Amino acid sequence: MARQLRAEQTRATIITAAADLFDRHGYESTSLSDIVEHARVTKGALYFHFAAKEDLAHAIMEIQSRTLRRLANDLDSRGYSSLEALMRITFGITRLSVEGPILRAGLRLATGGVRVRPPLAHPFAEWRDIATSKLRGAVRESDVHPDVDAQAVAHSLVSAFVGAAVVGHSLDPLARQPRRTAELWRIMIRGLVPVPRRARYVGLAARLEREITTA
Repeated sequence: MARQLRAEQTRATIITAAADLFDRHGYESTSLSDIVEHARVTKGALYFHFAAKEDLAHAIMEIQSRTLRRLANDLDSRGYSSLEALMRITFGITRLSVEGPILRAGLRLATGGVRVRPPLAHPFAEWRDIATSKLRGAVRESDVHPDVDAQAVAHSLVSAFVGAAVVGHSLDPLARQPRRTAELWRIMIRGLVPVPRRARYVGLAARLEREITTA
């Protein structure tokens, strides 16, 4: 049992170290030797868990996918409106990206041409599907204009969210990500939400930003 626990801890250490290097230097510029040195493990320990660098990238994207599904399912159980749940998902991803490298690395891998191996779905397709479902719910709940094309808006939302993270990686300090997410939502709310309901969601965006920056 103790041996199994140590193996799990070593695997987690290797994944975190790889994610940090992939995020900072990119997948192609990071070698397995770099990961061994950064994780402070032996090459044998790394190869026991991962046969190739691509396996490490796939493990990171699997964690990213599980994290998103867990976050969405947790919010579904709390009785939020569809639009609030969608906003909280994006701020949850932002919070986790600020707190650790795995989601940041997953995003960089997904935009860097690393192959996503079936049965894992491409993360952007998964995000888009969740956003589409939430936006359709928001239309039914009258939080979003009835003539909105939920699928088109979901595509634009995911594209803008990912784009803001990619641009921010080069131009902004990490701590500014919550502000960028709030700015994106203020723009989206003005285009999607009927006037009588806008104040609620603009206020929610500001509150969710504060919760991350003051945590």
